[in-house]
Amino acid sequence: MSAKKSALGKGLGALLQDEDFDVLNGGDLAPSESAGVREIALSEISANPHQPRTHFNEDALRELSDSIKSQGVISPLIVAPKAVGGYEIIAGERRFRASRLAGLETVPVIIREDLSEENKLGIALIENVQREDLTAIEEAKAYREMMEQLDLTQQDVAELVGKKRATVANSLRLLNLPEEMQSAVDNGVITAGHARSILSVVNPADQVLLFNRIRDNGYSVREAEKQAGELNRGIKAPSQEKGAVPSAGKDPHILSIEQRFIDHFGTKVQLRGSLNKGKIEIDYYSPDDLDRILEVLKPADL
Repeated sequence: MSAKKSALGKGLGALLQDEDFDVLNGGDLAPSESAGVREIALSEISANPHQPRTHFNEDALRELSDSIKSQGVISPLIVAPKAVGGYEIIAGERRFRASRLAGLETVPVIIREDLSEENKLGIALIENVQREDLTAIEEAKAYREMMEQLDLTQQDVAELVGKKRATVANSLRLLNLPEEMQSAVDNGVITAGHARSILSVVNPADQVLLFNRIRDNGYSVREAEKQAGELNRGIKAPSQEKGAVPSAGKDPHILSIEQRFIDHFGTKVQLRGSLNKGKIEIDYYSPDDLDRILEVLKPADL
């Protein structure tokens, strides 16, 4: 493991001092009880440029702002000095925004002067993924940035955020969607479940077809998965419409298992044979696609 990976290898706790980690994990460390906490003017603090969140729920911010008005900021922000003066948020941007909305002039902070740029980035990204309600696309982009900026593998990221590698891999797959579809996920037009159904469709033109059906007809994820399977078998018409072509006599149990494989691997999968004996064919379309499938196949301890 590289130096960057070593520094980040134990997750968020390894990057923070004990009192910092207590704060981030919901501890009841009050500002007046910690010698490491200072009050700093909001005007001296700026957002973290590596903040993966681009959507902050206004209703949730107002609720937090109301709480801050009555109770104050219970959990201090974690900040680091900037070379040009002032401080940069390492963890706690949501509290920062809510405090500004509440009209506060100062907020309690813990100042960390001993963090490398890599560790600042790691804390910001990990804290967001672990604690904030990111959209599915924001979460995927955060994973990608962790991998690119910190030289991490999917397994490294999974260990840092406490999730399975397959979960991280499936999240990253959402970034293979066209921008229009990513925006639809971000804005709640379709869900991440719908997006995974679209990604399971092999033909890009059929992906667009399914996206339009989901958007225009309000299909459930289950219906989207069903139609994804039909599109992969060459059935273009929605199953509820007249003229839909039945599958070519394949055992319905085989078809059901086949679709589960398609959903899991995000590519065309065919079962040839019977429930008693046969073979599984998994299609891939590029070296990167093959690597992605291998990541899904590999056991967690490899």
